[in-house]
Amino acid sequence: MNFPAFFEQVPRITLRDPLAELLGSVDGGLMTYGYADAVRLAGHSCPTVASAYWLGVRAIRALYGEAMPQRGDIAVDLREPYEAGTTGVVASVLGLLSGAAGDGGFAGLGGQFVRRGLLQYNAAIETELRFTRTDTGQSVLAQGRAHSVPSDPQTMRLMQMCLVGMASEEQHAEFGRLWQARVRRILLDHAFDDAVFEIRAA
Repeated sequence: MNFPAFFEQVPRITLRDPLAELLGSVDGGLMTYGYADAVRLAGHSCPTVASAYWLGVRAIRALYGEAMPQRGDIAVDLREPYEAGTTGVVASVLGLLSGAAGDGGFAGLGGQFVRRGLLQYNAAIETELRFTRTDTGQSVLAQGRAHSVPSDPQTMRLMQMCLVGMASEEQHAEFGRLWQARVRRILLDHAFDDAVFEIRAA
């Protein structure tokens, strides 16, 4: 696929999925996810998808340290209700990375590998997200502030022109370029900027 080149610069994460290992889906159950996978899932690349992906990666790494993260053994709580704004998009990306699922998720095999109920909304938490290891109960809180990374001043004008059908081919292309330039800054220039991505122990 002809994704923007910076997608490959965004760090990936590898997790062990015991269910995938049991079912022979992948040797050793090791699954690696990159930003392009989140984009494929969402169908687009934007600050929300970028923030959800990177918060998920950093939070999972914070939970497991040097140990191999265990996909399917991570509960994810979201402060907002499912129908609010972009909450559903964020949840989808985090479900991809963590294996956590809502009421329609995998019910398990012989009482093991249950994913259903690991993704919850309307949580009484002070940040946007909380990630919890189901084996130890250890939690981290996560908050994204992608809005603090400004877009180019021309972006919104070009977006409006595209939406009402007044943009030329060149203006369409320029809008897309500016849009992805902001996503790139969020994911690469501000990847470890605490003002943009806050990760801390619960």
